[in-house]
Amino acid sequence: MEIRQVDEVKITKYILKATFEDWMDIAENDVVIVGAGPSGLSAAYYLAKKGLKTTVFERRLSFGGGIGGGAMLFHKIVIESPADQVLREMNIRLQRVEEGVYIVDSSEFMAKLASSAIDAGAKIVHGVTVDDVIFRENPLRVTGVAVEWTATQMASLHVDPLFIHAKAVVDATGHDAEVISVAARKIPELGIAIPGEKSAYSEVAEKLTVDNTGEVAPGLYAAGMAVTEVKGLPRMGPIFGAMVLSGKKVAEDIASTLLMKARNT
Repeated sequence: MEIRQVDEVKITKYILKATFEDWMDIAENDVVIVGAGPSGLSAAYYLAKKGLKTTVFERRLSFGGGIGGGAMLFHKIVIESPADQVLREMNIRLQRVEEGVYIVDSSEFMAKLASSAIDAGAKIVHGVTVDDVIFRENPLRVTGVAVEWTATQMASLHVDPLFIHAKAVVDATGHDAEVISVAARKIPELGIAIPGEKSAYSEVAEKLTVDNTGEVAPGLYAAGMAVTEVKGLPRMGPIFGAMVLSGKKVAEDIASTLLMKARNT
């Protein structure tokens, strides 16, 4: 087997050219999702399937958010009905343990969630932290995000961010609701109150999380565990049905709003 020879300068130029073409494209989006965990990836999948230009920023160099840790580092998680329908759509294998309750392998769950979102047309960029939002007045709404390299922040370097526009921003950052927390602190006019997440009560937390998924301020949405933080709901532990259903619900809400606006213009 003869391997094609490529010199170092060409390697650099090819990477830079393709990367900057991508960044020029993702400077403007229909939807920006912050966090490539279960709710963020599920939302990206359904939004992209609707034909909406969707970019996911993930601060780590991996997919999955809290999935990978499983339950105390055990590599299995629980999924309950009707969330299993979403996993079946993505060809994720389920092991039934009782009626409507399933065990899923965490690595397969992460990998196929991500590949499904990418195959649907979503763009996922790793190593990027969203540390602020963009807003406009009259009418007051969130219109995008400010992004930094995660490595830059870890090094405690002061570097100004780049700005990315979006018609909708989804906070899927997990327990701390990082994007919504910043918006609440820096734009008090949005009127966002964050009571904080309650302790575990799995039996009710799953339904409450899905029911409360949605817009928290004009242009700014909560999905997944960010919902429990913003709405003061109980946590639920290593059961992930609400996470994928929350992602699907926020995608449906945003798609309905954006596609309706497009029809009316």
